[in-house]
Amino acid sequence: MRFDWRSFLRPDYLIWLVLFTALAVFSPGQSPLVITILILIGAVQVFEPRIGARLAIVIDLLLCYPLIFLSQPWPFGIRSSYWVMLLLPVISAAANFSLLGTAVVAVIACLLDLSFLAFIWQHNAMFAGDPTEPQYVILPDEQLELALRMLSVLLVSYLTHQLAKAKREEAIKYQRAAAELADANRNLKEAEAQVRRSERLAALGQLTAGLAHELRNPMGTMKTSAEMLARSVEKENDVAREMAGFIREEVDRTNSLITRFLDFARPQSLRRETGDLSAMLDRAIERFEREKIGAASSITVYKNYDPAIPPLAFDSELMERVVANLLTNAAQASPSGAVVTVKTRLIENNVEIAVIDRGSGIDPKNLESIFNPFFTTKPEGTGLGLAICSKIVDEHGGHIAVESTLGEGSVFRVILPAAMS
Repeated sequence: MRFDWRSFLRPDYLIWLVLFTALAVFSPGQSPLVITILILIGAVQVFEPRIGARLAIVIDLLLCYPLIFLSQPWPFGIRSSYWVMLLLPVISAAANFSLLGTAVVAVIACLLDLSFLAFIWQHNAMFAGDPTEPQYVILPDEQLELALRMLSVLLVSYLTHQLAKAKREEAIKYQRAAAELADANRNLKEAEAQVRRSERLAALGQLTAGLAHELRNPMGTMKTSAEMLARSVEKENDVAREMAGFIREEVDRTNSLITRFLDFARPQSLRRETGDLSAMLDRAIERFEREKIGAASSITVYKNYDPAIPPLAFDSELMERVVANLLTNAAQASPSGAVVTVKTRLIENNVEIAVIDRGSGIDPKNLESIFNPFFTTKPEGTGLGLAICSKIVDEHGGHIAVESTLGEGSVFRVILPAAMS
């Protein structure tokens, strides 16, 4: 992997470099070893984001001990000004750890600083009575300074932790606000898509209603003429009779299509009755079982109902039609012998009916269009099934959504308000 020097050209790195360079410059008379330790501590601060806070704190504590001892050997580092370097691991712990972790690091730093007193006591004990070796005494003002150092370390650790905690809480609050804003934006986009779909459905519904009514009369005339033709031609004229039969069949098929157009176009008159959602789904599955043909005949329907769903007020006949249509689509998209699942669950103030298949899935470019009237990918489809389903669900105060992965299957979700209970 190519090394990128630009990753080190950061303002905070430059600040650390300037600070520790100044420490080295304004440390006259210090040994090269002390200067080297200072440089190493500075390097730890620069590389802390890469090596992690835990390792950086341990290294800082290990380096601060010889730094304090060597910078003021007599009396054993207790008067060294470099005790302030112990604040570096303390501040780092306060910024990254909990209050307990911060307190542990602060206490360790204080103990490291106080441990130099043990050298003094040991020296005085070893050379007691020896006039050639001096006895070191910690004067009252030095004791006060030492106590203030300990309090300073503890105070800095606590205040830094409080500031870091407040900053983390503020960051969490902003993250939550951003997540809520993203959810609201997504819901707004879904609502806009539903509004656009409803507008398209309304416009196409009006056009379809007018066109269907205009077609009904000539279709009736064509069927009557074909029947009269079939009765008037001679029995030996098989061709004419066959053509008349074709005309009747095509007129009937067209009339059926016109009826579906009108079902889509006309306002649905809902006959709401309070009933059990599971019982309605059972009837819809039975209807699907009766009507399935071809490859769909080998499809098995698995039921997964939530018993906590209360009775709802809905049009049973229309909702059966919706579920049966979704089951038919799922069966047509599934391989022979597959399982289609009908699942219900209570989600806050909504009831969800999910029809799940593991079939061919839907091309992502078609997901926006599958609920549009006359859109279909089936050779013999009319493109009205899902449009009518969507309209029925909308008139119940709910909405229908789909999740699909090409080659893995689809999930159609019918969301109904629980307030229908």
